[in-house]
Amino acid sequence: MYYSKGNYESLARPEKPKGVESKSAYLIGSGLASLAAAAFLVRDGQMEGKRIHILEKDSLAGGACDGYEYDNTGFVIRGGREVDNRYECLWDLFHSIPSLEVEGASVLDEFYWLNKHDPNSSLMRATVNRGEDAHTDGKFGLSDKGTQEITRLFFTPDEALYNRRISEVFSEEVLNSNFWLYWRTMFAFENWHSALEMKLYIKRFVHHIGGMPDFTAVRFTKLNQYESMILPLVRYLDAHNVQFHYGTKVENIQFDTKTDKKVATRIDIIRDNQKDHIDLTEDDLVFITNGGCVENSSIGNQNTPAAFNQELKQGGGWDMWRKIAAQDPSFGHPDKFCYDAEQSNWMSATVTTLDNRIPPYIQNICKRDPFSGKVVTGGIVTVKDSNWLLSWTFNRQPHFRNQPKDQLVGWIYGLFTDKPGNYIKKPMRDCTGKEICMEWLYHLGVPENQIEDMAENSANTVPCMMPYITAFFMPREAGDRPAVIPAGSVNFAFLGQFAETTRDTIFTIEYSVRTAMESVYTLLNIDRGVPEVWSSTYDIRDLLNATSTLSDGKKLTDINLDPTVKATLGEALKKIAGTDIEKLLKEYHLI
Repeated sequence: MYYSKGNYESLARPEKPKGVESKSAYLIGSGLASLAAAAFLVRDGQMEGKRIHILEKDSLAGGACDGYEYDNTGFVIRGGREVDNRYECLWDLFHSIPSLEVEGASVLDEFYWLNKHDPNSSLMRATVNRGEDAHTDGKFGLSDKGTQEITRLFFTPDEALYNRRISEVFSEEVLNSNFWLYWRTMFAFENWHSALEMKLYIKRFVHHIGGMPDFTAVRFTKLNQYESMILPLVRYLDAHNVQFHYGTKVENIQFDTKTDKKVATRIDIIRDNQKDHIDLTEDDLVFITNGGCVENSSIGNQNTPAAFNQELKQGGGWDMWRKIAAQDPSFGHPDKFCYDAEQSNWMSATVTTLDNRIPPYIQNICKRDPFSGKVVTGGIVTVKDSNWLLSWTFNRQPHFRNQPKDQLVGWIYGLFTDKPGNYIKKPMRDCTGKEICMEWLYHLGVPENQIEDMAENSANTVPCMMPYITAFFMPREAGDRPAVIPAGSVNFAFLGQFAETTRDTIFTIEYSVRTAMESVYTLLNIDRGVPEVWSSTYDIRDLLNATSTLSDGKKLTDINLDPTVKATLGEALKKIAGTDIEKLLKEYHLI
């Protein structure tokens, strides 16, 4: 497997890998990483679909990329993914997957046209005082010291950040800024999360720093992520006779690691409530999604809180990884991530409006007609003075294909689930859907004497608790996540958010697809390049633009620097006068 960039590789079809006719594949779980791997096996590996087996403990595919209507409960979206136009592996995949919305188009075509005709942006990123504009005004509000702390982190070697927390590298100069408000709510970082992941995120998305305050940096699908991405992928795999085995729980995978090579030899499963196993040969490829950010998640309803289930279940994804990791040190250290749900949880809630009482309050804040079919909030609106650090969003409506035209479906989430609310004096984790809706309506500016009636009769709200949703952000070091292809592996790979690949960042759909692509291309020896991570971190134009926007347009000569450094800068600016370097600095408003 090798990396590449440019049209020469990306537009080419690989030759059929040698010996693929005698191989089979078993994919553990049916999240995006597994589905993508199955698609690459079909498209680029040219493996027959009937030889590809997806083992899924539930009755529906998709994993964390969900969006369902539950009987007697309502519409539910546990989370949502912001999408980047520079997700090279994701779009390499989806340009081959037929759209279910537009005849004759791919999922990529549909997404591209949609976001060209209706580009994303936010007209109000944050509120205070019950629906008033927080007037962050697109500014990061960083002091010179804060900007320098972020720059220093950007250049810090990974090794120096092992097992360190964000609060160890950022002072209050950063943590009290608009920058941190934008960042933590957009990506769900907490102060105690990994400084290494923070650094990797800054480097990965440096080209989008300027588009963070108004969300022009991101794009969204037409419908929820299940119907817009997962369902087309499942239909594609069905059409190629890929075998889905629902109701099949994988408990463990046995490996032979006694020699200089590592071989998966058996999959232990429970099927139809009976223990069973699948014996493997070296021609049987195994793709393992280890861990799971939505494991132990629970759904409540309008009148029932979502349970906070901290104890990891025997036979779940984390338990499976623990059993695998016990067999070889190269298989990672799951307990670095899942040891404390208090540090990795947040809650979401899906709210469905039932009449015309709530939509005017939404429109008052987002400044757009939410029934227009176009961008509504353009990303999350963060309630800056919320005790729960509440954020909420309404994407293009309808958000579900079968959603009634006179209803809106939106998403609320809170990072501080253990704090009493501003209006509902209870921790978010103890609240019913109705109570979460009441807290949200309070922050929308609904008159207090109407809040309870509106939450009860004008909305249906479904809470969701996710104890391990940001487990992958826990402080870590090299080796805590297994490599996509561990050294010596003959017939297995790790996929998804708890597998290790270079330069890309977790908690993105791109990471799931990238690990899938790398694993398939390696195990089948496919002679086609895997697209390199977008190289903005090495593009001087992106770096200059990020420097300028982080400083809210401040000139280099106006930054409070050490006198010696400032004198050196002055001499350097004299020497570059009349050069292309001077032109570049002027173009990005740094001089």
